Amino acid sequence: MRHGAGSGLSAASVSGILLVLTPIVAAAAPAENSSTPIDTIVVQGQKLNVESRIDRKIYSVPEDAQSTLGTLSDILGVIPSIDVDPDGVVSLRGDTNVLILIDGKPATQLQGSKAGDNLQSISARDIERIEVLTTPPAQFKAEGAAGVINIITRKHRSREAKSASAQTSFGDGGRWLAGANGNYGGKDFTASVNAGYRADYRARTIQSQVIGPDPTTGQILDSQDHASQHIRRDVPTLGVSGEYDPSELQSLSGSMSWMKRGGLRTYSQVDGSSLASGTVTSSTGRLTSGHDPEDDYNATLGFTQKFRQPGETLDFSLHRSISHQHEHYDYVNDSFVPPAPVLYDNLDFGEDNAITEADVDYTLPLSKTQTLKLGYAFEQDHYGFVTAGANVDPASGVQTLNPILNSDFKFHQGIHAIYLSYQASIAPWTWLAGVRTEWTRTETTQVNPAVATDIRYSDVYPSLHVDRSLSDRSTVSFGASRRVTRPDPDLLNPYVFEEYPPNFTAGNPNLRPQFTQSYELGYEYQGRESSYGLTGYYRRNQNSLTDVTEYVGQGLTVTSKANLPRSDSAGLEFSATGHFSRALSYSLSGNAFYTQIDATALGFPGLKSTTGVNAKVKLDYRPTAADSAQLTFSRTDKRLTPQGSVSAINLVNLGYKHAFTSALSAVATISDLFDGQRYERVAITPTLTQVYERTVAGRVAFVGVVYTIGVMKTNNENFEYDSGAAR
Repeated sequence: MRHGAGSGLSAASVSGILLVLTPIVAAAAPAENSSTPIDTIVVQGQKLNVESRIDRKIYSVPEDAQSTLGTLSDILGVIPSIDVDPDGVVSLRGDTNVLILIDGKPATQLQGSKAGDNLQSISARDIERIEVLTTPPAQFKAEGAAGVINIITRKHRSREAKSASAQTSFGDGGRWLAGANGNYGGKDFTASVNAGYRADYRARTIQSQVIGPDPTTGQILDSQDHASQHIRRDVPTLGVSGEYDPSELQSLSGSMSWMKRGGLRTYSQVDGSSLASGTVTSSTGRLTSGHDPEDDYNATLGFTQKFRQPGETLDFSLHRSISHQHEHYDYVNDSFVPPAPVLYDNLDFGEDNAITEADVDYTLPLSKTQTLKLGYAFEQDHYGFVTAGANVDPASGVQTLNPILNSDFKFHQGIHAIYLSYQASIAPWTWLAGVRTEWTRTETTQVNPAVATDIRYSDVYPSLHVDRSLSDRSTVSFGASRRVTRPDPDLLNPYVFEEYPPNFTAGNPNLRPQFTQSYELGYEYQGRESSYGLTGYYRRNQNSLTDVTEYVGQGLTVTSKANLPRSDSAGLEFSATGHFSRALSYSLSGNAFYTQIDATALGFPGLKSTTGVNAKVKLDYRPTAADSAQLTFSRTDKRLTPQGSVSAINLVNLGYKHAFTSALSAVATISDLFDGQRYERVAITPTLTQVYERTVAGRVAFVGVVYTIGVMKTNNENFEYDSGAAR
C-alpha cells in the first residue's frame, strides 16, 4: 500500500548481460538499409517520437527493449517534464499534484497511497503513447495543479485484420512475466483481448534518525531506526475492448479491464534511543509478515452520433472504476531495553475506492477554421478506509481487539461541470480558448477520532492557448490555465496510521483545495533530422499542499499534509533530439527550476527558495535493421520542503533488442544499473531534527522473447481522446 521498489543483482549477472549490451558502446557504424534481404524485420530501436499540438505533447512509446519488458513507471521516467521517484510517485515539472488518466478516464488504481505500487506493476507493453498537458484545455477536468498525464493503451484494433502476439521473459530474483493479445477486425466490428502475468520482487531498507526532547524528562533523545523490507508481487491482468458501427453515422464502443496485485511482504525492524551521555533508554525489535491483495476494475461505454455536417458529433460516455484492497499483517514485538515479554499482535485494514462518471460532449465546426465544443460532466467519488487491530495470546491464539487501532473513515464527493471551448486559426495564428465551471461537494466522516466535514464550493477555470507559426518548421506558443488540486481522500483522514513506527502518518481533515495559475511561453523547431525546444513557465499556488512532520516524543514522528499560504515555481524546460550518425541518435531534455515557498503560517520563518536542474539523456544505437540498444540517464535534483529538503536521485537503464525474423525478437534490459534510488529527507524544527533515508535495491535484469502472428496494427490513426477526457 505505502511501499517502494527494487531488488539486487549479482555482479556476475550484471557482467553477463553487459556482454549482450556491448553494441551500445561500440563505435557508431552506418545503419543498414531496410531494403536489404531482412527488410521484413521491423527496426526495433527508435528515438522517443513526439507530436506537438496546440494544447499538448504526444509521446509515442518506441518499440525498444524497455517498453517491451519494463513497466509504466519506466516509460514515464524517460518522458520530458515527468519524473518518477523510487516509490512510483509521479511529478510534472517538480509538482506531484498531477491528474493521471488512462484512455482519458481516471483510474482508482492510480490515485491515493497505492498509486505508486500500481504504476510499477502495469506492463509497458500495454502502453501506446503518453499525452502531457501542462496547461490543459477546458474539456479536461480542472483537477491537477501541475497538469494532466493521459496514458493511451494499445487496443490492437484494425479493420478486417486478424493478429496475435505473445511474449515471455525472466529476470533475476524470481521475476518473470508473460503476456498475449489478439485482435479480430470485421467490416463493422472490431475486438481485442489481452492478458498478462507479472511476478516481481522488491526490496528496500529504511533508516531514520530523530533527535528531540523526551516528553517526560526534557532530556534530548537520539532515536535510531533501521528496517529491511522484502515484497513479492503477483500481478495478473485481463482486458477486453470492442467497437461496433451500426451505421456510418453511429458508433458503439466498450472496454473492460481487471488487474490484481498482491503478494507476501516481510519486514524486520530494529529501533533504539539513547541520551547524549550514551545511556540506552530503549531498544526494540519487530518482525512483520503479511499480504496485501488488491483488485482493480475499469469499464467504459461510449456512443458517438455523427451528423451530416463533417466534424459535427455528439458523444456520450459512462465510466466506472473500482479498487478493493485488504491488507493483513502479523507482528512479533521484542523489547530488550527495558526488558519485557514478547508481544504478538496483528492489524487488518481495507481500502475501497470507486469513481463513477457520466459525460456528454458536442462538437460543432463553425467553418473550416473554427470549431466550438461544449459539454456537461458529472462525477461521483466514494472512498472508505477501515482498520482493526488485536493483541494475540501466543499460547491460546485468542485475540483481544485494541480499540485504539479501530477506525472507520468514509469519503463522498460529487462534482458537476460544464465547459465551453472555441478553436480557430487565421494563418499563421491558431488559438484555443475555453472556460470551465465546477461545483463540488465533499463530505467526510471518521470514527476514532470522531470528525465530520461538509464542504461546498464552486469556481471558474479559464484556459487559453495560442500558437504562431514562424516558418514551416518553427512555432512560438503560449499557454495559460487555472487548476485545482482537491486533497486525496486518505489525506483527509485524521486517523494516525501506526503500521510503520517510528514514522507514523495521518491525514488532515481541515485541508483546503489548492488553486494554481499557470503560464508558459515556448519555442519549438522541428527539422528532418533534429528538433529542439525551449519553454519558460511560471506557476503560482494558493493554499499549496505540503508535508509537515511533527515530533511526538519517544523517537516517534507523525507526517501529515498542510496548506501553505502560497508557493511559486518557475523554470526553463529544454529538449533536443538528433543523430550523431546514421546509427546513433540522442534525446536530451531537462528542467532548470526555481521554487519559493512561504511557510510562516506553519511556524517556519520567512521565504525559502531553491534552484536545480532535472535532466534526461537517451542514446539509441542501431547498427543493423535487426539490432538496437538504448542507454538512458535521468537525474531529479534536490528540492526544498518547509522543514528541510529532499535529496537528488540518479538512474541509469540499459536495453538491447534483436529481431531474428519479423515475428520473433529477443530482449534484455537492466534497470537502475548503479542502484541510484537513494532518497533522503531532512527536517529541522525547534523541537525536531530528522534524517529519513530510503534505499531501494533497484537493479533488475530481464531477458525475454516476443512472438507475433499476423499483422499488428494499432488504432492511433486520427484517434483523439480530448473529447472523451475525464471531465
